[in-house]
Amino acid sequence: MLKHVILFKFKPETSEADIEKLATGLGGLPESISEIREFVFGRDVVRSERSYDFGLVSSFDDRAGLDAYAIHPDHQLVVAHVKQICSSVVAVDFEY
Repeated sequence: MLKHVILFKFKPETSEADIEKLATGLGGLPESISEIREFVFGRDVVRSERSYDFGLVSSFDDRAGLDAYAIHPDHQLVVAHVKQICSSVVAVDFEY
């Protein structure tokens, strides 16, 4: 299995509507991308100095599943929105 973890830091001007659009877009991905095995996301609740604003944790059977997810057109729509509203996005992918 492969775990895919993404952290998002929003730009200061990112609106609640922008964040809701992100959540809605992410929420639809498991329905349209069969390679997804686990998919959870949400806003940071601690809000410490080191915190990012939003996180996503997903799982795939293997690297091929992650690669298929990465290029899927529905995922690419979400990525385009992320590029508009985020100042930083970091990722880690690991096997478990």
